[in-house]
Amino acid sequence: MASVEPPSATPSDTETPSARAPQTPSRPPSAPPAPPRRRGRPRSFDRAGALEKALMAFWAHGYEATSVSDLTREMGIGAPSLYAAFGDKRALFDEVVVEYDKRYGSFGAVALAEEPTARAAVERLLRESAAVYTEPGHPRGSLYVHAATNCTTPEVEASLRDRRHADIAAIRSRVAAGIAAGELPADTDAAALARFAGAMIQGMSQQARDGASRVELEALAEIAMTNWPRG
Repeated sequence: MASVEPPSATPSDTETPSARAPQTPSRPPSAPPAPPRRRGRPRSFDRAGALEKALMAFWAHGYEATSVSDLTREMGIGAPSLYAAFGDKRALFDEVVVEYDKRYGSFGAVALAEEPTARAAVERLLRESAAVYTEPGHPRGSLYVHAATNCTTPEVEASLRDRRHADIAAIRSRVAAGIAAGELPADTDAAALARFAGAMIQGMSQQARDGASRVELEALAEIAMTNWPRG
């Protein structure tokens, strides 16, 4: 009877575990991508703050000497933003003048309206000019006077001149009312007296720019009032 040979071992039956090919460890599932970071809300444009900075630049240097580059640097914006928000330099200056009148230049009209006599109104106007033109926190003098220095833009020059003339006209109207009320002699020249007061105010503006103190300008106001006609 033929003997039966045992079946030969297959390679898989004879390999030891250490001889087998190493198994690649399984990787953990990758984490989902992080959502994109949300950007913060852009800061809103502070138009009022930019206008205030433009006002200070024009007040300090005048219209002609203040360039668009000066304005964008002071306002902290680029030229496209300036044009988009305010138009051109001239349009920006027009807004500046309105803002100046509202915030810094209205004391004259208030004095003329509130005081009971023309003399008291003009005296207060001169004294408050001395105070405003020298107070800290903003350029000295009057924007209406200084912004016109060396101005070669006819429209701007005319606009500022018209405002100065309007101030003198308001004083003349108050003086005329004083004459009609008997506070001043009937033969008082209202136009000349108003122009005298206007010249004092404009001169005080330049004196302030040149370094005169409030006390020194108040002394000028006191001397000016000694020339006021007596009723």
